[in-house]
Amino acid sequence: MTTRMTRRGMLATFGAALATPAFLRRATAAEVTLRLHHFMPAMTSTQTQVFEPWAKELAEASDGRIEVQIFPSMQLGGKPPQLVDQVRGGTCDMAWTLTVYTPDRYLVAETLSLPFMATSAKQTSAAMQSLMSEFGQNEYRGVKPLAFHTHAAGKFHMSKTPIMGAADMKGLRVRSPNKTTGDLLASLGAEPVFFPVTEMVVGLSNGVIDGCCLPYEAVPALKLHELTHEHSAAASGARGLYTNTFALVMNERVYERLPDDLRGVIDAASGPVLSDRMGSNFDTSEEVGRQAVLASGNAIHEIPAQEIARWREAAAPIHENWTRKLEQAGLDGPAIMARANALLDGATS
Repeated sequence: MTTRMTRRGMLATFGAALATPAFLRRATAAEVTLRLHHFMPAMTSTQTQVFEPWAKELAEASDGRIEVQIFPSMQLGGKPPQLVDQVRGGTCDMAWTLTVYTPDRYLVAETLSLPFMATSAKQTSAAMQSLMSEFGQNEYRGVKPLAFHTHAAGKFHMSKTPIMGAADMKGLRVRSPNKTTGDLLASLGAEPVFFPVTEMVVGLSNGVIDGCCLPYEAVPALKLHELTHEHSAAASGARGLYTNTFALVMNERVYERLPDDLRGVIDAASGPVLSDRMGSNFDTSEEVGRQAVLASGNAIHEIPAQEIARWREAAAPIHENWTRKLEQAGLDGPAIMARANALLDGATS
């Protein structure tokens, strides 16, 4: 009886397997597993609203043959500046990285992180994607770029002092997101400080710094609406203070070894379509962060357009120095800068 029941159980199990829809059976046996490594926590909107849906769509479009496993917070080891090299060396198959983590290494990609090279995240991401396709083809050798994008324009988040003009920054210690923005802050009278985000939170808590520059998108995760009380953004219609540039890259050898149809699946879900998706997500998250500031009762200030125009004049030498740096690297600095500005101003050709 025991044997007979066991056989029946086996037959029942086998029958159930045959009755399972084909797409579910294939989903348990992916042909290709790709490990995506990044530096942000798992709850960041880029993972929950972009990477996780994107991974699901790749699985569906490949009929279950592609599986993307996501490893946030540097779970595969190393430090954020090493992410591109981890992809190149095979520690992971894909990585999402911040360009300014390796200053001066990817000069074309870093160009849009200069002061006042930001509009919306969607438009600035499109500008970066176009700029890289036209001038940055050789920057990411050994890896396959899947998308380039930016976050929305950064704002001031200050503990006590509202920023309405350069005079308000005199003597204040402000966390800068990158070197060129730090150069601008210094020229306006602030003392720029360079902290990783985790250390920045501690610095705000104990008063080591007076404020920071970040997009509103970072407010909820870092609890900036509790650590700071005065928030300032450039006047509507003016270029934003700064943005940072990002790249999503894939191991080139892994990509090239894929069957043609699977490469096609990845190609169709990458490039401009993914850049637009990532930029749009940052714009959506920007409003979420802004609403968190408003709900906290904190003050939001608008820096007048005339003041931003004066700050842009102060940033001119920074742009000139960057143009020379591009030329010293054998690139057409004036053409890259002109094209970046044209793209930000809405030119398409």
